[in-house]
Amino acid sequence: MQKKSNYNLLDLVKVMKALRDPDNGCPWDIEQTFETILPYTLEEAYEVADAIDSGCMDNLKEELGDLLFQSIYHAQIADEKGLFNIGDVINHVTNKMITRHPHVFGNMKANSANDVDKIWEIQKNKEDKQHPNTNKSALDDIGKALPSLLRAQKLQKKAAKVGFKWDNATHVLDKLEEEIQEMRQAIANNDPKNQEEELGDIIFLIANYARMLDINAEEALRKCNNKFERRFKGIEQDIKSQGLDISSATLEQMEKSWNKQKEKEKKGYMR
Repeated sequence: MQKKSNYNLLDLVKVMKALRDPDNGCPWDIEQTFETILPYTLEEAYEVADAIDSGCMDNLKEELGDLLFQSIYHAQIADEKGLFNIGDVINHVTNKMITRHPHVFGNMKANSANDVDKIWEIQKNKEDKQHPNTNKSALDDIGKALPSLLRAQKLQKKAAKVGFKWDNATHVLDKLEEEIQEMRQAIANNDPKNQEEELGDIIFLIANYARMLDINAEEALRKCNNKFERRFKGIEQDIKSQGLDISSATLEQMEKSWNKQKEKEKKGYMR
């Protein structure tokens, strides 16, 4: 391909096809499959999230491009297998977005995000009726490759829509206390397998509690991870400024520095 100052989507598709060309393409790209590319697809999605967190729009532009390329990569492999191509992908998603937004492209009305959510489910159910499946479950559309915490919340959201839910969030906390007691018993019994199971139950309940509070559990944990990383790096710098190495600092010194990082952040939020 000739280099130029501005490229379009078709140019990117041509680049992908050239990379996969069995005679003149890239040896690495030629070897890839849906399965081998999947980890990169997931990684690029998370890097988009990191770019949004950083607030760097140049970085976001780059990461969105990388994620777009992943879609074209999978579509190219599918095209080679005679399954579908990138045009089919674009056509399908465009048609779906128009169909599921009758409040924008049709005569339905929506005054809130909650209204939109209800309309989306109505339209989705209409589509499902066009392709009936007697064995279909309310949970079938939730991908197994999702991060476990996100999947837990989505599973419970789907179950709640058909009535399988607690009426009050405090009931979840009551159940959580029960599960914690079961965890204590598993620890007392020195039963690692049961401990793993009980820990899973506790995390699953917390995801349900987040759903009832309309909090994205995955996003909350991601922000908590970022906060921990930020504060721990602050501890490392603080300990280093005292002429010490983090590995030789005492837990008391680190906890003191941790509280210092918290106070710095509080003052920053107050500004």
